[in-house]
Amino acid sequence: MAHCEQVPAAVRTVDTVLTRMRALDTALPAQDGVAVFNRVYLTVTETVDRHIDGGGFPDARAAIALDVRFAERYLAAVDTLERGHRPPACWRPLFQFRRHPGVRPLQFALAGINAHIGHDLALAVVDTCRTLGCDPLELEDEFDRVGELLVSLEERVRDELMPGPDLLQITDPLTHLLGSWSLERARDATWAAARALWALRRLPDLAGEFTERLDAAVGFAGRMLLTPLPD
Repeated sequence: MAHCEQVPAAVRTVDTVLTRMRALDTALPAQDGVAVFNRVYLTVTETVDRHIDGGGFPDARAAIALDVRFAERYLAAVDTLERGHRPPACWRPLFQFRRHPGVRPLQFALAGINAHIGHDLALAVVDTCRTLGCDPLELEDEFDRVGELLVSLEERVRDELMPGPDLLQITDPLTHLLGSWSLERARDATWAAARALWALRRLPDLAGEFTERLDAAVGFAGRMLLTPLPD
């Protein structure tokens, strides 16, 4: 498979976005829903960074570009909110429910993952292709490798944040709520969305409508994931 061109020097580094996420981790209260997701995403980005440094990606330059463009989407949503503007629909449920006492930490984590994978990743693939002058198929190896890391980390997040003894989890409404969402399915849908957006890049009206509907659909799923639950 052909690989993309070199990443231009103007592209921000993984260290830059890690610094921003670490600053958020320090600034936000530990129980804040955005803080819960940020801790998870910080772990994900640190893991990806280690794999890049260790030669775990076929094309390290493309992996760096995708990782940075991906992170910038989340950080831009946070910055938009902090400036008092309206963030993308996919992020609004997490921002609106971030302090709700009836929402559990695992819900916050997965709602953020849903927004970031379901919406941001597709746009980040297109951003990266524009930056590097390549086709999404040339990023497929990097996309798949990042997806494998995300799935393994999602499993760990569920284990760490799922409350209660294992024998009681089947009766917990959280178990039933979260059983309706799958990161693997979301990742597959994201790859299809990225390829569709790339195919529509010369039809800006259709691309804009597609992006808007994707944003709204992912936001709707996020709102369901954040349904307040009884103790």
